[in-house]
Amino acid sequence: MLKADRTMEPKAVNRAGTYRPGTDGARVFHPAPLPPDPEIRFDRVQRVLSDADRALGRLDGSIETLPNPDLFVFMYVRKEAVLSSQIEGTQSSLQDLLAAEAHVQTGARDVDEVANYVAAMKHGLARLRDLPVSVRLIREIHERLLDGVRGHRLAPGQLRRTQNWIGPANCSMEEATFVPPPPTEVPRLLGDLERFIHSETSLPLLVRIGLAHAQFETIHPFLDGNGRVGRLLITFLLCERDALRHPVLYLSHYFKRHRQEYYDRLQAIRDGGDWESWLEFFLRGVAAVSAEAAETARKILAMREEHRSTIAEHFGGAAGNGHKVLDSLYRRPIVSVADVQEWIGTTYPAANQLVKRFVDRGILLEITGNARNRRYRYQPYVALFAE
Repeated sequence: MLKADRTMEPKAVNRAGTYRPGTDGARVFHPAPLPPDPEIRFDRVQRVLSDADRALGRLDGSIETLPNPDLFVFMYVRKEAVLSSQIEGTQSSLQDLLAAEAHVQTGARDVDEVANYVAAMKHGLARLRDLPVSVRLIREIHERLLDGVRGHRLAPGQLRRTQNWIGPANCSMEEATFVPPPPTEVPRLLGDLERFIHSETSLPLLVRIGLAHAQFETIHPFLDGNGRVGRLLITFLLCERDALRHPVLYLSHYFKRHRQEYYDRLQAIRDGGDWESWLEFFLRGVAAVSAEAAETARKILAMREEHRSTIAEHFGGAAGNGHKVLDSLYRRPIVSVADVQEWIGTTYPAANQLVKRFVDRGILLEITGNARNRRYRYQPYVALFAE
């Protein structure tokens, strides 16, 4: 992470805010309200903004070409959850998360944190039907995110009442890379951010979202979980404004791949008011991940047709039930024979025989190695989302 310039005067001011002396010799940052003044130089970001807008539009259209798009959103959401959580140090993979949801023991110790991210996103998207993106929603999301996992003792859902800071493990406040604003200012700053999000402005939506994410991370309103909540905020704003009809943009993939630049661009805003470089980085990410996610949708469609053809050609009289199972696998890609029995309403031996047909054709893969209580993964589908 970029180290703050210690030669800067204590009250050096830029368009993003002011550094002021704090306790313990720390330099505390006091952010200015959005939008930036002087305003954003669009000559620097216009081209990449156009690329991002086009790519996001193509992604939204690609998802709509899928039969029953809601079936496939499941995996996009879980990929974003895994990657966003990995930025914060979790080790669990997408397959760990899917296995945990299917009650398969994997030994992954931090998978509950990823599961909480999924639950927080679902809760937030449901709440958007009657509650706008707001401080209230952000606090609800934070509470869901930290429920019963690492950080659960750090006031889930509550704005911080003590000073926090960002830096190497066990560093003092004076040694910190960045010290956010004092806790007494957090409610006002979040209120300003909420007003900016919902204000009438000529700023393009993606620029507004990029500014809002960076400002949220600078305010750092919670004792833990700020990065994950800030990345969820991006998804909520895209869906609230109908820029995406489904939450299928796993932008954390880009942030994780370029983690150091992600931190550096945020810090450059605070140290020098460089909003344009941050927006260029953010918009390049939207364009790149939108294109990747749209390509995933194309591959899903092609794979689905291939597997439907395989079932029609090779499953004989069981083809009808085979198609029912295939559609259910998109929502639950790790299953047992008992699950299949429940889906198609047949006997256990018949369900077992149907699962064997899927395994023989390379559609399902047995993942436990057990003689009993076996679980099967829809391997080709899961592989589309694996890094």
